[in-house]
Amino acid sequence: MRTEEEIRRFTVGGEASGERLDRFIESYLKNLTRSRIKTLIEEGWVTVQGEKARKGGQKVRTGDVVEVIIPPPRTLELVPLEMELSILYEDPHLLVLDKPAGLVVHPAPGHEDDTLVNALLAHCGDLKGIGRVERPGIVHRLDKGTSGLLVVAKDEVTHQALMRQFQSRQVEKVYLALVYGCPMPLEGIIHTCLARHPVNRKKMAVVEGGREAITHYRVLASGSGLSLVEVRIATGRTHQIRVHMHHMGHPVVGDPLYGGKMPGDLLPSLKGAIKTLGRQALHHHRMKFTHPITGEEVAYISPMPEDMSRVAGEAGLKIA
Repeated sequence: MRTEEEIRRFTVGGEASGERLDRFIESYLKNLTRSRIKTLIEEGWVTVQGEKARKGGQKVRTGDVVEVIIPPPRTLELVPLEMELSILYEDPHLLVLDKPAGLVVHPAPGHEDDTLVNALLAHCGDLKGIGRVERPGIVHRLDKGTSGLLVVAKDEVTHQALMRQFQSRQVEKVYLALVYGCPMPLEGIIHTCLARHPVNRKKMAVVEGGREAITHYRVLASGSGLSLVEVRIATGRTHQIRVHMHHMGHPVVGDPLYGGKMPGDLLPSLKGAIKTLGRQALHHHRMKFTHPITGEEVAYISPMPEDMSRVAGEAGLKIA
């Protein structure tokens, strides 16, 4: 049975009339992320004047009574899995790890019990109920084929604080990518809107009216038909870097969704090296954020992995 503390009721004042429902809730329940609020609305936990809310974008009016029920965490049916993890830092509140390519972050069809979440449950043992149940403690994600840095929260306060930093663009995220060709200019900003591809729902695409996506890029080295690019993302949209580089005409090497056919004029030895990748050549290289508990600014680096280094070396790419 739910306790009264799990039910929140608010009456809309005149100053908030016409405001979006999700933003109205966010202004009162600051410990909830916008994505969490969206989920509560979609699952029917939010009512306006006794009626289930239709969507986060609906407007509230003066005198409306908004009720938000925060349900208890669902029973977690994930099985802990012992797995060797490359942990760069750990304290009672969070950990930072270096994810290898090929490891799925959270359970999905075909990967129900062999994910990073399963490994974290075995390592930490007390993540149940932190954040969304299907991915406890996970603050951000990396695609299966993307390697590099991930931060994981070990308690709800840390989880919410880190989520706010990511959403307010306070976290510095720097990636390394190998791409086909040489982007011109050598440094620039890609600013578009992204949404689901209108035909292939497994893909994202540049779509008018989608969610804003901002990517800063800088070419570090170029040669033999490839470039090594440093990428900083101001937003964290699904497949953002992969879609943006494809949109520029310089897709990420080895990308199974957006890479297209390998250029025919590449050196045979380079083609062979690329074929051994088996994934997109994308790596989360550096990350900087504020530790939610200590207030200290912390930064972590993960060197470019061996498989990407091998391809870069085959192309003769050298970083100054």
